[in-house]
Amino acid sequence: MALKVFLAEDESVVREGLRDNIPWQQFGYQFVGEAGDGEMALPLIRKTRPDVLITDIKMPFMDGLALSHIVGQEFPEMKIIIISGYDDFEYARQAIQEGVEQYLLKPITRRTLQKTLTEVKEKIESEQEQKNYLNKYQDDMHEYEQFFLRTFFEKVFAGQIPVQEIYEEAQKHSLDINAPFYNLVLIDVKEKENRKKAGEVCQKCYEELMRFLLRFSNYYLVFRWNIDIYGVMIKGEEENIAERTDKCMEGIAQICAQYEEEIDWHAAAGSPIERFSQLSACYQKLNHIFNYRFFEPSKHILSEKQADELSAENRKGAFEVVDMNKTNPELIRSFLAKGQKEEAGEFVGNFLRGMEQALHSRIFWDYTLLNVRFAVLSYVAELGVTQDEFLQSISVKDVQKMEISLENMRNYIEDMLTQAICCRDRENESQGRKTLNKSLEYIEENYMRESLSLNEIAAAQEVSPNYFSAMFSQEMQMTFVEYVTRKRMEKARELLRDTDMRANEIALAVGYKNPHYFSFVFKKTQGCTPREYRAAESGGKDE
Repeated sequence: MALKVFLAEDESVVREGLRDNIPWQQFGYQFVGEAGDGEMALPLIRKTRPDVLITDIKMPFMDGLALSHIVGQEFPEMKIIIISGYDDFEYARQAIQEGVEQYLLKPITRRTLQKTLTEVKEKIESEQEQKNYLNKYQDDMHEYEQFFLRTFFEKVFAGQIPVQEIYEEAQKHSLDINAPFYNLVLIDVKEKENRKKAGEVCQKCYEELMRFLLRFSNYYLVFRWNIDIYGVMIKGEEENIAERTDKCMEGIAQICAQYEEEIDWHAAAGSPIERFSQLSACYQKLNHIFNYRFFEPSKHILSEKQADELSAENRKGAFEVVDMNKTNPELIRSFLAKGQKEEAGEFVGNFLRGMEQALHSRIFWDYTLLNVRFAVLSYVAELGVTQDEFLQSISVKDVQKMEISLENMRNYIEDMLTQAICCRDRENESQGRKTLNKSLEYIEENYMRESLSLNEIAAAQEVSPNYFSAMFSQEMQMTFVEYVTRKRMEKARELLRDTDMRANEIALAVGYKNPHYFSFVFKKTQGCTPREYRAAESGGKDE
């Protein structure tokens, strides 16, 4: 693709001579405009946005140095070539200060200009190539960023990291967390059971959500919380944090509503806070709201107001107002299928809220315990766990001897739910380990193919890319891209040490068709070029 060039020269004979007598296309350029002085040139430059500006240094109204200064400020990537009839050191010094690429003295020969244009073109193409490599590398490393964000926010929400360390960790990973106000949003997207293409639809919904949120990445920071749940940290000022939160929730609702036939989804927003260190408290409060998705599955947008209303209703406590939906075993089974161990306490609190007075009745006490017990035992039986095996893991062995109290009921149910989820997670981990082992074998056999992708391996294992990405990083403590890159670099180091293969041959052998990008990644990950590595390994002898 031809580079665009603009010419600013007050001498019409020189200007027209350069315009008409230089074979711009032959040199790889497109002549896009001209002007007789800097003042006339500036609006045309802003309109045409050339890659290269050729300007005389002495012009009326606005000279070449002033023009170069403004252009350098507005278009820092634009290359500037100064032409001058003055062999003056002061002019040259000022031109260098303005970042001018070349300083040519009149009269300018065709050969001189061709040489200069060729050098500038090569430099632009080299810079663009490096920029493309960096963009590709950053795209490849996006998964790594998600993995870091998850571990980072886990520590922040747990309150396990001092404030100073929070900011040091963020700065280390170029994570901008500075803002006057913050808020959190949690999003849960799961495929509905018994839907043939629900996994594909769930992935499509997730990708559309990511496109929406990443459009506003200057104030929406998206992170994966677990396989199904994503979080959004929102940054803003006091006057716009609420607006940005509403915009986030509206966007989520609009996107997810399109796929409601195939997916279950819920979203909840927290309350704005002024300090990043308060995110832990914000998350705890938000998690309380988000937990109501198990009790109000038809309400996709969960709010603090709804949670307060449900709590107030449940706090009435009379036997006749006990929510009988809570006696439905499917409520327990739904939590066991979708919930996390960390949510068990919150779930049990919400489950028992409103039953306080009714639980004084021995009949209702026994009914509630048996209802939960049967639902849990039925669920773990489907996982292949026997009743005796499961009950051995429960701290209370004889339920009938347990004293009637709300605390005892709460502890017993939470223990059962937690142990059941552990059984589920072990089963999932076992299945995940089988999937992972097959995936690692697949990578071992195919890492030398440049086209190898996460989507390809997920399809081969018959799981969604979203699930595979989360499972892989959780099990391996590194992302898929990070693992494949390490595998390729290990092989590259081996070939550099033990063979006489050229760098471009090694690039192809480890999965990079472009040898320049291979060298870029090698230096980025190993700290030196392939040539430098080979020289160091061979005792200082170059290849």
